[in-house]
This record gives sequence, structure tokens and C-alpha cells, in this order.
Amino acid sequence: MTTNYEVRAKAKLPVIDVEAELRRFEEEERKRLGLDQETNQWLEQMAGLTFTKSERSNITLLIGGLTLAHDFLIEGGLKGVGYNVQMLDAPNNAALQFGKEFGNRGQCNPTYFTVGNLIQYLSILRDKHGMSSEEIVKKFVFLTAGACGPCRFGMYVTEYRKALRDAGFDGFRVMLFQQTGGLKQATGEESGLEMNPTFFWAIIKGIVTGDVLNAIGYRLRPYERNPGDTDRALEQAKKVCYAAMEKKTNILAALWKCKPLFEAVAIDRTLPKPKVSIIGEFWAMTTEGDGNYQLQRFLESEGAEADIQLVTAWILYTIWEARRDTLVRKDLKAQDTAKFGLGGLGTFGAMKKVLAVTAADKLVRVLFHTFAYTGGLYGYHLPDMDAIAEISHEYYNNDLRGGEGHMEVGKLIMNVVHAKAHMTLSVKPFGCMPSAGVSDGVQSAITEKYPGTIFCPVETSGDGRVNFYSRVQMYLFKAKQAALSEYERVLEEHGVTREQVQAFLDANPRFASPLHKAPHRHAGNAADLVAEVAPHITQSRWERLRNRLTATVQKSQEIAQKSPHMVIKLVKAAAENAPAVTERVKQDLVAFAEEQKASRRARSAKKNSGPVEAHATN
Repeated sequence: MTTNYEVRAKAKLPVIDVEAELRRFEEEERKRLGLDQETNQWLEQMAGLTFTKSERSNITLLIGGLTLAHDFLIEGGLKGVGYNVQMLDAPNNAALQFGKEFGNRGQCNPTYFTVGNLIQYLSILRDKHGMSSEEIVKKFVFLTAGACGPCRFGMYVTEYRKALRDAGFDGFRVMLFQQTGGLKQATGEESGLEMNPTFFWAIIKGIVTGDVLNAIGYRLRPYERNPGDTDRALEQAKKVCYAAMEKKTNILAALWKCKPLFEAVAIDRTLPKPKVSIIGEFWAMTTEGDGNYQLQRFLESEGAEADIQLVTAWILYTIWEARRDTLVRKDLKAQDTAKFGLGGLGTFGAMKKVLAVTAADKLVRVLFHTFAYTGGLYGYHLPDMDAIAEISHEYYNNDLRGGEGHMEVGKLIMNVVHAKAHMTLSVKPFGCMPSAGVSDGVQSAITEKYPGTIFCPVETSGDGRVNFYSRVQMYLFKAKQAALSEYERVLEEHGVTREQVQAFLDANPRFASPLHKAPHRHAGNAADLVAEVAPHITQSRWERLRNRLTATVQKSQEIAQKSPHMVIKLVKAAAENAPAVTERVKQDLVAFAEEQKASRRARSAKKNSGPVEAHATN
């Protein structure tokens, strides 16, 4: 049986222009939602504002953010190079309220305090001194440091502009110089702020001089017999150094004049004081105002000695970062075209950069110790950044940046292993991610590995003073016991009493000098002093000489025993790395030869094209 099927023609589907249908749908939806109207997008008008050279004489630079000594001396230094400068006072709780009123929510403490401090100063000029907002915007500029990274610090300048606009100072100029920008930061040919070597030298002198004066002050103040003597000496010293920087006279001569001021402070170092090393977030551990509840003065009022971190150490850390990054990227060479890359530096660019930053590290250290010795800060040792990196890398990757990075971990280990302090106190703002991740996380592993470590992590929020002080006091009680126990142990080991030590110091003023620093052996300065003077009390001169010679011989023998092993280790490492080093040198020489050939060809082509271009012009 046959079945016939009727074959029908295929139905033709309409051809649809999908793109046209989507555009039509978009237009209808935009019209329905009211989005078809032309809108003007907001544009930040306060970014990139500066002032010209012709305006410089009428502009006052506002600065702040470091300790009072640093800001005061930097003010003098910048005045000496031709700027009108005014330092801001240390941020207080009123500044915090200004910051919270005009700043964004969820910012960290330093943002609120520093932003609010500027708003507070400008508001006083307007509300109490009768200056109009337009006059303030025209006559004042705020100069601050900037950076980037996993921290709100990179947002500071934006917060300043937002708060200034909301506070009625729209158009106020906030000028930024990057911490890692060096001397090549663009400020414009006609810019009134010239970031040249003279500008940075004035800042560096202020930083190093401020570090020296601060370090001396914190050494003397806990042991002064007459409260207030150290502060009075410091105020006079700061004025002497300020005048030298403003008048551009010799700053070393000024520091030399300050030594008698400190030597006149009567002290008593026979009383054991717990030494507390302050680490943590840079601003929180540096500021001397309400931002950290006057932490340094609080520790001193509780009978402790505050061991502060100097700004010079932070400079050394940034130099170390540059050196490490260069060593890690050295094999990329011309292919490394990132912002801080090695592209364009030539075959031996990495080597040159490493040598440059290594020289910078040595230069900073020589500069600091020259200033320190001239001012009377004896026996102070800047941190070895390579040693800190090596001792901390097991617990915290050296390539993680933000805050003080691995330095917080390394400092705690150093304080314990090398008896640099009885207690380590890490202070950070509430919500500070880089520092909180280290202090509350990584450091717990350190305290477990080193039993007996007294480590106190604390946070500042601006309104938690009582809880902050209470927590510090709990740990400080342990530190006081450790300091007293150490002092009594050292007295017993050397067979002397406190009375004997005091009698010796009365008879030998050189050891009792406020600027004298006993060699480091223990965590406390009182214990170090006992260890230094005890042999003078219990031994004759011949016995001391004999013991000194014996110690020297023993140390020499130890070095001699280690030397062959060290030499063998170095030779073995050199032999193992020789093939790779040889191959790298060959590649560098070949690349260098090619660069020279390309350079010669370019010069030849330029020389040959010269007459043709001149003829065409004629």
C-alpha cells in the first residue's frame, strides 16, 4: 500500500536585526526611566591644584603629621629655603570630632585626626580671626605625604578634599608628594612648590635632627631627678636648631650647642625602669597627641621608659624595599616596564640601581650618626633591615607590604632574642588592616615560640582611653617585675649593691653623665649601668685589664674557629653558582654589545639625516 504525503513550502521566518532591536529596547527603557536626558558628570575640581611661583610670597604652607619636634624643625628648614610655613599642633579630640563630622564613615583614626586637625585650624582662622573662606583658600596650602597600598593612607588626600568642601573651603589646595617619588616628582615648571634637592635636604635635616632630640628626651625624662628639666632643655634645644635651619647656618654647630643643655639635667639611672618598645602603625606610634592617648607620656607617668621608633628607620625601610624589589626584578631587565621597573635602564641598570640604593642606605646611616654624635646621642644603633627581614620571613612574607610590613614581626623577635626591651607594645588604629593582621594574628605565633615574651597589642579609637590605659597597665605590671628581677640578678651576679653603685657614680661623674650610655648587655638601662661599673668596684685595674684581654682572646679564637667554615661555605656556594653567574655575565655582555651597536647606528643615522633635513628646510 502506497501513502502519498503532501510536501508544503517552508514557512519563511522574519529576519530580525538583533542589534537594532536591542538599541530600540534600550531607548524605550531609558525614556521610560527618565534616563534620556543629558547629564553632566561630577568632576573633581580640587585635584591637581597648585600655586605658581608668583604666588609663593603670599602663600603659607601648612604642615603636620609627625612629632612636634619634627614638624617644628621642618617648618624652620622650609622657611630657610624661601617658603612661608606654619606647623599644625598635635591633633586633639576636637580635631577628631571635626574629622568625623566632615569625613566619610568607616575611616581609620589617623584619617579622622589629621583631616580634622586641618579643618579645625581653618575653622579657627574663619570663625575666630575673621578671615573669609575665600581668603583662606587663596592664602593657605596644605602639604602632606602620600602613598598607595592596602591601607586607607592612599585615600587621605581624597578625604582632605571631601571634608574641606563640606566644611566650606571648596577649592582649598592639598598638595601631595609621594614617599617613593624621590626627586623626580612633577610639580610643573611654573609651580611655586619646587621639589628639588634643596627642598628635600631641608626636610631630611628636620627629620634627622628631630629624631636625635626626641631620642635624647626619651632617654633622659624617665630618670630625671627634677620633673620638667628634660622638657625645658628640649624646648631650648629645638629653638637653637630651628634658628640654625631658618637662617641656613650649620646645623651640626647648633646640635653641638645643645649638648650642655642636656648635660645639665640631673638624672638617677640606679632605679630600674621597664623599657617598653613601641611599635605598630606608623602614625599611631609616632603622634604625641590624643590620637594615641599620649601613650609615651602615659608610660613615663607609670614609671616606664618609652623606646620609640625613629622616622630615620622608616626611611631605611623604604630604601630596603627599593633594593629588594630591584634584586627580585633584575632578570626582567628591559621587559620590566612597570612604574618602578627596570625597563629603559640598560643592561647594567639593575646593578647600578642596587649600588645606588645601597649607597643611599650607608649615606643615611652616616648622616644620622653624625648628627647623633654631635648632639650627644651616644650608643644608638639604627636597625639592620636585612637582619630584620631574615629573622621575620619565616612568619611573615617580606614581599607583603602595607603598614610596617614584616618589621613589626622582626622588631618583636629582636626585642626578645637580643634583650632590647622588657615589653613590646604594638599600637594601631581601630580597623587598621595591615597592622591588625600582624599584631593580632602573626605575633601570637611569636609569643608561643618565645615563652615569657611580654607583648601588648592595643587599638585606639579616639574614645576608648580608659580601656586602652587599663590594658597597657596589666602588661606593664609584668614588665616592672621583669625589670626589677633583672636588676637584682645583675647586682647579685656582679657582687655589688645599689648603694655601692651610687657611691661609685658620685665619685666618677663620667659614668653618671646624662648623655653617657652603658654598653648594651641587658634590656634595662639600670642593669646595663651596673654591668659596666661593677668591675670598677670589685676589681683592680690589673684585674680588669686581664679580664678584658682574656675576653678578647676568647672572641678571637671563636672567630678563628668559625672563619674556616665560613670560607668553605662561601667557596662552595660560589662554586655551585658559578655556571649560572657565568651564563648571566655572558648574556649581559652580549646585550650590552648589541645596545652599543644600536646606539652607534642611531647616531650615524641622525648624523647622515642632518644635511638632508637642513636642505629640505631651505
